[in-house]
Amino acid sequence: MLTRQGVRMAPTMLVLRALKLGDLLVAVPAIRGLRRAFAGHRMVLATSGWLAPVVELIGGVDELLAVPGLDAHLPLPAGRVDVAANLHGSGARSRDLVDALAARVTIAHHVPEIDGDRSDAPALPRWRDDLHERERWTRLVGAFGVPADPLDLRLRTPPPAAVVAGATVLHVGAAYGSRRWPVPRFAAVARALADHGHRVVLTGGDAERERAVHIARVAGIEEGMVLAGRTELAELVALIAAARLVVSADTGAAHLASAYGRPSVVLFGPAPPSEWGPPPGPHIVLTDESRRRGDAFAADPDPALLAVLPEHVLDAVSRLHV
Repeated sequence: MLTRQGVRMAPTMLVLRALKLGDLLVAVPAIRGLRRAFAGHRMVLATSGWLAPVVELIGGVDELLAVPGLDAHLPLPAGRVDVAANLHGSGARSRDLVDALAARVTIAHHVPEIDGDRSDAPALPRWRDDLHERERWTRLVGAFGVPADPLDLRLRTPPPAAVVAGATVLHVGAAYGSRRWPVPRFAAVARALADHGHRVVLTGGDAERERAVHIARVAGIEEGMVLAGRTELAELVALIAAARLVVSADTGAAHLASAYGRPSVVLFGPAPPSEWGPPPGPHIVLTDESRRRGDAFAADPDPALLAVLPEHVLDAVSRLHV
């Protein structure tokens, strides 16, 4: 245990996951496992700074180290970190950043460019493509003797009150066009749900406000219920935690619905539900696996997403009995 001016300091454990909201949420079970296994350590989570409101809801994270990705070395001197866990990926860049910490214990996948096939190389677990993301990271920490439950994903109750309690949240945005369900289809669903007594609100980022306003106008939803571009992350979390229903593409909003056990209909396009889908619970996935193109960065919607029609969503809602 390090000392500073005669004061005993807890050893540091650093966990790297410098990605987006959904990526962080699927890593929560592994983070929780690490927290339990190294209870005497100070846990530092190196992730995107804007995720701070969600990091606070995981529990057990002592410090958020804001990193904008993998472009710069982590601002910690070699030897300061006792345990380093690479929950970011299996590439050489993330491994280089974690290896540079020279931790006593490094939890990471085998990286061929770094580890090669030498007999004296550490027996690190190999990356597998056929795993759900929650299982991928619990499997990794498990290989180092850290038990973790892939279904241990629930977040703490957020502190702010929901802007609209019991709302039906239509999250109409997505980071890439491959996951953006067409405007007329969202409008048809919004109109039908509103006609059936749902308090429909439309959410999304700043760049998606115009899209959300257009959907509201077509659906006959008052513009005051368009929250896209008007909510901070903490407010979005509170809104979904108290929601009646969430309808979203495979985005962070859908993962928040899973984290709070809120009924959800999730529209999948380029990503397979077997790797990114919700856990067991009041969640229904809609997609057409046979049509999947799989280009996550495409500008136009994936054919697997376009195969989902408004009537499919409304049928799924009816099956959720909300």
